[in-house]
Amino acid sequence: MLPSGRTFYKMSGSGNDFIMVNAMAERAGKLAEPSTVQSLCARGTGIGADGVVFLEPSTAAEFRMTYLNSDGSRADLCGNASLCSSRLATELGIVSTSEFRIETDAGILAARLRGDRPEVDLQPVTEVSPRLPFRLESGERWVGFALAGVPHLGVRCDDVDAVDVVGRGRPLRFDRSLAQGANVNFLSPDGRGGWRIRTYERGVEGETLACGTGAVASATLLVESGEAESPVQLTTRSGRTLAVRLRKSDRGWEPSLSGEAKIVYEGRFGET
Repeated sequence: MLPSGRTFYKMSGSGNDFIMVNAMAERAGKLAEPSTVQSLCARGTGIGADGVVFLEPSTAAEFRMTYLNSDGSRADLCGNASLCSSRLATELGIVSTSEFRIETDAGILAARLRGDRPEVDLQPVTEVSPRLPFRLESGERWVGFALAGVPHLGVRCDDVDAVDVVGRGRPLRFDRSLAQGANVNFLSPDGRGGWRIRTYERGVEGETLACGTGAVASATLLVESGEAESPVQLTTRSGRTLAVRLRKSDRGWEPSLSGEAKIVYEGRFGET
């Protein structure tokens, strides 16, 4: 059992929810062990979250963000966790300027806060393949792949409401053609010039209410396919909107992600 009393923050990034821990002065320690992360993230018996985020010291940026999925596995990047980290670091005084940098396992990210809405410049999206030879099911038009810090499939659908996200997403996530597996994003037009997105997220192994890197990968695939122009607005399962700005360079598509990052409550660990 871990010592009780350490402060945490529950945050929501457009419905993608996290347990946030300030580890700038006190190291994460046993809180970062997979079994502890699983216990904390369990809904019903724990706090409940899609993952745990630690804000840690960095010699290369203002702070470091370490992200662990709810199953305890470490992810190189999480877009919504980056947005939440930006907001929390500002609120806690870890950063004192409106523009700053975050160190992640996927590299250094530039970030800024406009009011209470953060924006993060993510690493270039690479390995973009708008059309892959996957078997299409009814209502699907194409399946593409993009590496947005982590691997993502995008499935262009007629209507995301008609999709069995787990039943269809899980086999795609584990497809043998994908060396590391992939998150799977289902996309359909919203009828107002924007898009709707639902995501099966690896590490969570189920549908999440939002996925930041999924929005980035999906926006890139939609622009590459000629079906959207930057900035791309994507309405998540939570009803919140993520915005993706894209710039083409010799490094690939360079994305900026903005969205909600809400502090839901502050608490203290008890019997973890």
